[in-house]
Amino acid sequence: MRESKDRKIKRAVKVVQLLYKEYPNAKCSLNYNSVHELLVATILSAQCTDHRVNIVTKDLFRKYRSPEDYAYCEVNELADNIHSCGYHNQKARSIQGASLKIVEEHNGIVPNKMTQLVNLPGVGRKTANCILGEYYGVQSMVIDTHMVRIMNLLGFTQSRDPKKIEFELMDIFDKKDWVKLTHLVIDHGRAVCIARRPECRKCILNALCPSAIN
Repeated sequence: MRESKDRKIKRAVKVVQLLYKEYPNAKCSLNYNSVHELLVATILSAQCTDHRVNIVTKDLFRKYRSPEDYAYCEVNELADNIHSCGYHNQKARSIQGASLKIVEEHNGIVPNKMTQLVNLPGVGRKTANCILGEYYGVQSMVIDTHMVRIMNLLGFTQSRDPKKIEFELMDIFDKKDWVKLTHLVIDHGRAVCIARRPECRKCILNALCPSAIN
């Protein structure tokens, strides 16, 4: 039997309440001191752990201090600096290209509009939503692999398309929880709802999850 939207909304409220209680300190795990540093770290985080990104950016952010530093750097040297994050050549070109556009078209300031952000090289909706939600305080929702997997398990979506999932979840979850929800779900995915071995018996969402294995 298909679940009605009203029932999904009620279940979503309970899910968020339980996650807030279980992970009160959930937050972005990327280290940064400016919006441009967050942009760089987020680009680096694609297909890479946040832990590895934070190791790399510790030295990277000492070497490159401003959007101009990235925009006019030697891209092969930048690629070497971020090598351990994977896809280093592509990410270096994205970071340099985005930085150059920020310097030349946005007065060195990372834009705060979705349409402008996704026009930056290497920036898609996931990165744009991270910038908007984390730094600019815009209610937005980041759909990463944890969100795709766990929201499917919870029956809030049946899609694997991040953009479609984003809009489906925004229609179900309270707007004030959009930014925080991703961090809560990431923490839950790392601690309990692990991809290869979900610990359903320990899960606080067990009674609310149609995929729970008891």
